[in-house]
Amino acid sequence: MNIQLQTERLKLTPCSEQSLSTYATDEFEIGPHIEMYLEEVKEDASVIGWGVWLVIDKQNNKIIGDLGFKGKPDAEKSVEVGYGITTSEQNKGYATEALKCVFEWAFNFNSVEKIKAECLRDNTASIRVLEKLNMQKSKTDNDMLYWQLNK
Repeated sequence: MNIQLQTERLKLTPCSEQSLSTYATDEFEIGPHIEMYLEEVKEDASVIGWGVWLVIDKQNNKIIGDLGFKGKPDAEKSVEVGYGITTSEQNKGYATEALKCVFEWAFNFNSVEKIKAECLRDNTASIRVLEKLNMQKSKTDNDMLYWQLNK
């Protein structure tokens, strides 16, 4: 499955060995979540789109971060999202722009009615992103804030 989404400034493509080698930069670190996802895809290709997406700057064709869902929609028709942008590219609106795009993609499926997220209570940058996406705080637990957006 070759999915690619585009925004004004970004290309979003599901993470794969090929896309990593095509767009990789020194600043972008391949974290354990990416390695786990690549292993998962080898076992079950249907997770493509419901895992890690690479965020690519259209101007220089380099990875500036990643985001994605923590698995396929569950029985409650919800998915959880996570995201990160490389330090040098933060505070430029890329996370909001990229997430808005994958949210629209996910909500096009009948199997998704709710998108959830969580962040640390003191992560003001993430809180701003989630608020801009009209996500609502659903719960607070110690240091964590939980968010959701309904279709």
